[in-house]
Order: sequence, then structure tokens, then C-alpha cells
Amino acid sequence: MLPCGDNDDHVAACHLLSSKEKQDRSKATKMEARPQKQISDDIILSVKELNTHFPVKKGLLQRVVNHVKAVDGVQFDLKRGQTLALVGESGCGKTTVGHSVLRMKEEAKGQVLFEGTDIMTLSRKEIKSLRSRMQLVFQDPFGSLSPRMKVNEIIGEGLLVHRPDLKPKERTEEVMKTLKLVGLPPDAGTRFPHEFSGGQRQRIALGRALILEPDLLILDEPTSALDVSVQAQILNLLEEIQIKKNLAYIFITHDLGVVEYIAEFVAVMYLGRIVEYAPTKQLFKHPQHPYTKTLLGAVPQIGETQHEFNKIVGDVPSPLDPPPGCHFHPRCPKAQEICQKQYPKTITTNNTTVACHFPHS
Repeated sequence: MLPCGDNDDHVAACHLLSSKEKQDRSKATKMEARPQKQISDDIILSVKELNTHFPVKKGLLQRVVNHVKAVDGVQFDLKRGQTLALVGESGCGKTTVGHSVLRMKEEAKGQVLFEGTDIMTLSRKEIKSLRSRMQLVFQDPFGSLSPRMKVNEIIGEGLLVHRPDLKPKERTEEVMKTLKLVGLPPDAGTRFPHEFSGGQRQRIALGRALILEPDLLILDEPTSALDVSVQAQILNLLEEIQIKKNLAYIFITHDLGVVEYIAEFVAVMYLGRIVEYAPTKQLFKHPQHPYTKTLLGAVPQIGETQHEFNKIVGDVPSPLDPPPGCHFHPRCPKAQEICQKQYPKTITTNNTTVACHFPHS
């Protein structure tokens, strides 16, 4: 057992601790050599006034009596090589945004410009040609993988649809390259999904999306079902692949600790609307919306004094019948009379966009 760190009371059984100076030097060298993200000024995705309202039908004639406003007026831009995190409580609409951007929801309306092309105006045949460039990775890696197919079939399945001209040998070569890209051994392709751990299955799901060489990857809670140590491995893998392939990510999550690590911009959602949109560092340092402050206040921090903020009260209201005025006002400790009557205008200051009558409060 050798002492580690500055505290002699902290000991560990590890051969590497016998040469702490070399270890520190090696770590510093690796950090210097680590490639950095190259975010271009090219906007690969521009979403404007995106609405996904699901009709509620009743009666014998199934007449529409109301709508569930799962996504209500969402807009944002995403640059090539950049990661945008969509965060919020369960039911806020963040997953529906991801599906709507890919036009997986027929109810989705608005404008979604992918490299200047509005995919909302395309026919089914035209949108199919873009599918390979816009891919989705699901939350549950086991549920999204067919248990009857071997891994090489799962990963190579998209090639049969989007690159049918490939010969079997060429398709096998592409699968092998993709297995290597996501950190899986070559023999993994001959096995079934149930033979792998949760982290390995998520690598398979990533490989299935990446083999088509997309420009945009939408990741729906890709680490929520994994252990903390495995989460770190997947996040590091995602960052390595993003740098290597210059991909744009929409990262859907409720884990703000993950957001701080992987994203350059954050969009905080509440009841189908974005209430705050800002660069990640700025949002974590100077949150402006009371809901954002509450979410950040709930993040556990080790070795630091937790910032105190009034706890959030109540449950998320139903999107079928949202509160009048600001949707957050029944739960907001800073709410005033105007908040109950009028939805706040969106204000942009210092790269932060916020929908609140009393930002900074």
C-alpha cells in the first residue's frame, strides 16, 4: 500500500503509484497531445418554430377536442462539429424534438433546415436519401437491437438500404472498420446482443448509426442506462468520434453533469418550450431562468459548497392543459402576478436566450 495524493492517510494498492512523478508527466503529455474539437461556422442544422402537437380525439366520430403540445415553437441552430444538449425533466418534450427533427413524427410542423434543405417539405422518397446523414441512437441499447440478429448483421443492416450496390465482401469490410471505430473486437460481429454488457451494446448501437457516415447524430439519453464508469467510457468514445468525423451532436439528457462535459451549448426545455439557451460554461456559471437555477442546484457537487436555491415544488403540469401565463409559474419561487397572466417574451443578452419576466433574479 502506497500513499497517493497530498494526504498520507490516503493509500492505495497499485504498481503505478511507485512512480508518481512519471505518471503525472505522462498524464500532462497526453493532455497536450489530445486533439481538440474543430467547430466550424457552417450551420448544419437550423430549426425554426418547430411544433409537434398531438391531437386528442373523443367520441364515436373521433373528433379532435384538444392537442398535446409536446413541442411548441422550438428553435435553435447547430454548427458542424458542435454538440447541443437538450435538457429538462421527463415529459418536457426533448425526445420528441429529436424525433421531430428527423421527421419521425407526422404531427411535426415548422422549418428544419439541414444544410439549407427544409426536410419538412420533402417527399418520403426524398427524405429517405437523407436518412443516412441524420441518424438516431436510442436510449435503451438492448431494446433497440434485434436479439435474433448477429452484431455484424445489425451494424451492416443500414448498408443494405442505403448502399445496396456494395458487394458482400465490401460490406463486411465496412462492418469491420466500424467495429474498430467503436472499440469492439473483430470477433464481436459473430455474436448476439445478449452476449454483451450494457456498454458494449451501446457501442453496437453507435456502430449501426456510424456505419452510414452521418453528419448529424441525435443521441437520446445514450448513457442513462449505464454504470458511471461505463458512462465515462462512452462519453470519451463519443468525443473521439466527433473529433475524428467532425460530427454534429444533439445530446438529449436529464443529467447536467454529462452536459457540462460534452456540450458546447445547452437548451433547457420545460413543457415543450425552450426556456433558456446558452453556451454551456455561461449557463452553468450564470443561469438566468429560475428553472435552470433549480436544475443546477440539484446537481451533486463533491468538495464544493452547494449553491442554495429554493427547491422546486409540485409536479410538471400536463402539456394537454398547461398553466396560463408562464408555464413554470405554479412551481417558481420567484413568480409574480404578471407571470400568471402573460407568457414572457424571449430576450437575448450576452449569447444567452431566456424566456422569463425576471431573468437574473
